[in-house]
Amino acid sequence: MDVKIEESWKGRLSEEFSKEYFIRLTEFIREEYRTKTIYPPGSLIFNAFNLCPFNKVKAVIIGQDPYHGPGQAHGLCFSVLDGVPFPPSLVNIFKEIESDLGIPVPKSGNLERWARQGVLLMNAILTVRANQAASHQRKGWEEFTDSVIRLLNTEKNNLVFFLWGAYAQKKGESIDKTRHLVLESVHPSPLSASRGFFGNRHFSKCNEYLKQNGIEPVMW
Repeated sequence: MDVKIEESWKGRLSEEFSKEYFIRLTEFIREEYRTKTIYPPGSLIFNAFNLCPFNKVKAVIIGQDPYHGPGQAHGLCFSVLDGVPFPPSLVNIFKEIESDLGIPVPKSGNLERWARQGVLLMNAILTVRANQAASHQRKGWEEFTDSVIRLLNTEKNNLVFFLWGAYAQKKGESIDKTRHLVLESVHPSPLSASRGFFGNRHFSKCNEYLKQNGIEPVMW
């Protein structure tokens, strides 16, 4: 199956693309886009991978599924396009960066600038129906993104994994903590941020670890 994804990922994930679950997933997704309003736009489903080639990955932030409001999702977890109001979780992420590193809250919620530096902003589920959170769960995306985590875990060293909330922590429970830095806290959602997301200092911890391992830190 010819999946339109950046070449370094395509080569490493080619076996996944030929598996039965992925073929079924592709048929389901094509029908969904044909008959319903689905986010992100089809050309941006693999945006996280296209902006962050395999050999550039230094950190991984794991989200759940895309924003389901119009004009929000563009294939990067927690990110929105320029001019789109910041969703509450993104507001809290920027607050923590400001508290941790003294970086003022930016005018844009577009996190492509992180992706281009080697931060893989990957949702566990890559598509969603308009106004229906988690509507594409258990269709095959979770299996695909599990394979991405396995690949990164075994083929790279000294990555930083951000696991915010119980969902992401379960998703990342197989990561080898002797090879990678795993940063865990509650989710940045307003429902939980005050119970341990604020003050977790994950962004400075990430950069300290990267520098210790001779890797260029992220300009958050």
